Amino acid sequence: MKLFQLLEKINYEVVQGSTETEISTLVYDSRKVTAGSVFVCISGAVMDAHKFIPDVIAKGAAAVIVEKEGVEAAGVTVIRVEDTRYALACMSAAYFHYPAKRLKTIGITGTKGKTTTTYMIKSILEAAGIRTGLIGTIEVMIGEKYIPAKNTTPESYELQEYFYEMAEAGIEAVVMEVSSQGLMLHRVSGFQFDYGVFTNLEPDHIGENEHKDFADYMHCKSLLFRQCRLGILNADSEHLAGILEGHTCGVETFGFDSSANLRAEDMKLIHKPGFIGVSYHVGGEMDFDVTLNVPGRFSVYNSLTAIAICRHFKVREALIQEALGHVVVKGRIELVPVSPKFTMMIDYAHNAMALESLLTTLREYEPNRLVCLFGCGGNRAKSRRYEMGEVSSRLADLTVVTSDNPRFEEPLAIMEDIIEGVRKADGAYVAIPDRKEAIAYCIRNAKEGDVIILAGKGHEDYQEINGEKHPMDERKLIADIIAHSSI
Repeated sequence: MKLFQLLEKINYEVVQGSTETEISTLVYDSRKVTAGSVFVCISGAVMDAHKFIPDVIAKGAAAVIVEKEGVEAAGVTVIRVEDTRYALACMSAAYFHYPAKRLKTIGITGTKGKTTTTYMIKSILEAAGIRTGLIGTIEVMIGEKYIPAKNTTPESYELQEYFYEMAEAGIEAVVMEVSSQGLMLHRVSGFQFDYGVFTNLEPDHIGENEHKDFADYMHCKSLLFRQCRLGILNADSEHLAGILEGHTCGVETFGFDSSANLRAEDMKLIHKPGFIGVSYHVGGEMDFDVTLNVPGRFSVYNSLTAIAICRHFKVREALIQEALGHVVVKGRIELVPVSPKFTMMIDYAHNAMALESLLTTLREYEPNRLVCLFGCGGNRAKSRRYEMGEVSSRLADLTVVTSDNPRFEEPLAIMEDIIEGVRKADGAYVAIPDRKEAIAYCIRNAKEGDVIILAGKGHEDYQEINGEKHPMDERKLIADIIAHSSI
C-alpha cells in the first residue's frame, strides 16, 4: 500500500520524502514498528510519541506522521498534519479499506444507559436474524468471539480493525458505546455512523485529563450528531438543545413527552417474589406493549431507545417484545435467582450518582427491606467513599460495607471512610471485610420481600489487591454460598 492511499481523506504537508513510499503496516505504538511501517506520533496526556521517532527509524519505519514543527527524522518520509489523532482515525479507516461501509453502524452516547442499550439492541436484532457485533465497556463481541474491553470506546485503529473483522465474518450491523472521550480524542473519526443515539446527560467525567467543565462534556457528546445520518435522541432531556447544537443529521426523538416520535405510556412497576421489572405501552410511531425483567424508569428509556433503533431495521413487534423480555446484561441490574422469598441483583453502580439512581429506583418497588452491599476502590478519590456511604445510609434499610478492589490501600481503612459517610445519615449498617462473607450474611439474614443489591463490581470478575487481580465473580460466590447452605 502506498502512503498517499492512507492520506486520501486528510489535509497534510509533505515535510520530506514522498507519499509514494510503500507502507507495510500502520502503527501508533512504537513497540510494534517493523520494517516499512508508518508511525503516527500521538501526543498524549502522559506520553508524547514524537520522542520515539529515533527509535522507530532504527527499527525500519518508512514514514512518520507528526503534528509538531521542526521534527528531525533523517532518512524517512515525514508528513505533518494538524491533529495526529484525527489522522490516525482516517488512516486506519483507509488501511482497513473503509469497513464501516460494509456495516450498519449504531453509536450510542450519553452519561448512563449506553451499555444496557447496546445489549438490548443486539438482542433484538439477533432475534430478527440480523448478525450484530457489539463494542462497549464490558467487551467486544464478534460472532462467537469475545474480547475483554480496555476502554469504553477503543482507539481508532482497533475500532477499524474490529469493523473489518466483523465485515469479513459476515456481520451486518454493529452497535457500540461512544464515550465523550472517544469523541474528543477522534477514536470514532474517519467514518459516518448510520445512527447516532443520545440517552441522557448528567455531570460526569469532569476534571483533569477528562473534560474541563460541563459545557465541554456536552459539546463532546454533541459531536456524534455531526457524524451520523440519523440522530435518535431523548426528548425528555433538558440538554437536548445543547446536544443538537451544530447537528447535521436527521432527528427523531423518544421519551415520555407527548412530542416524542416514540413514546412510553402507562408505565407500571412489577414486583413478584424473586422478580422485579416494569411494563409500559409503546405509542407514537409504533403501538404495542412491553414487559421488562429489569426495574425502573431508566429501563424504560433504555428499551425505548432500542425499539427506536430496531424500528429502522423493520423488526417485527412480536420479536421486539420477546427479545426485551429476556435481556440479561452482565452486571447491569442483573437478577440472580437465589430464593423466591427475596430478590438479589448485581449492579456496577460504583459512584454516588449511580448508587442514588439505583437505590431510588428500587425504593419505588416498596420492598420489605432494601439492603445495599458495596465497597469502594483503593487509590481513588476518598470523597467517593463518604458520598456513597451517605447515599446508601439514607436510601437503604441496611448497608453492608465490604471490600472492593482495595488496590494498594488497606481494606479496613477504606471501609472506615465509607462508614464515616454512612454515619452522616444515621442508617443501620454492618461491616464485613471479606466480600464472600458479606454476601453470605445478606443471604442468610434475608427476610420475605427483601431486595438485596450487590453494588460496585457489576461485570468485573476479579478483586484487585496490591497490583494483582485475583479471580472473584459474585455469581460464582453466590452459587458456592447456596451450595453450602440450607436456603
